[in-house]
Amino acid sequence: MDLKAKIRNIPDFPVKGVQFKDITTLLKDREAFRYSINKIVEYCQQYSIDYIAGIEARGFIIGSPVAYQLGVGFLPIRKPDKLPSAVERIAYQLEYGESVLEIHKDAVNKGDRIMVVDDLLATGGTTGAVFELIKKLGGIVIGAAFIVELEFLNPRDKLKEYNIFSIVKY
Repeated sequence: MDLKAKIRNIPDFPVKGVQFKDITTLLKDREAFRYSINKIVEYCQQYSIDYIAGIEARGFIIGSPVAYQLGVGFLPIRKPDKLPSAVERIAYQLEYGESVLEIHKDAVNKGDRIMVVDDLLATGGTTGAVFELIKKLGGIVIGAAFIVELEFLNPRDKLKEYNIFSIVKY
């Protein structure tokens, strides 16, 4: 399936010079959405996984059905001040600024095996930060899976020691 044809390009969003890959057009196409989820599930099935961690917000959309199909739990990685219990947090650099992510401190037990799922891999900064957050709580990072990867930004350079999967590459 040609998923690139289902992804809309938005120039100069969120800042000038960025070519935003909008997957909302893919998500509304039931066959493209189903195909994407099934490809990520197929990839994840080769690993022993306890949880799928999804990064707010589109990682929730992609990660939840993946976790459901795999029969594993789902861990939300959220923006600040969205989780009601004690959190672990990490600050990190984006390609156009700085951000912070949080997870409940009791979400991960020592030795839990976790696959991170999100819609898009750009520089690897967000994913790398999530990996550090999981490891800080004692979890084992299996790797990450994405619908889209922006290869021209060389994200795998930051994530060399991990298993990385993406369906569509730009």
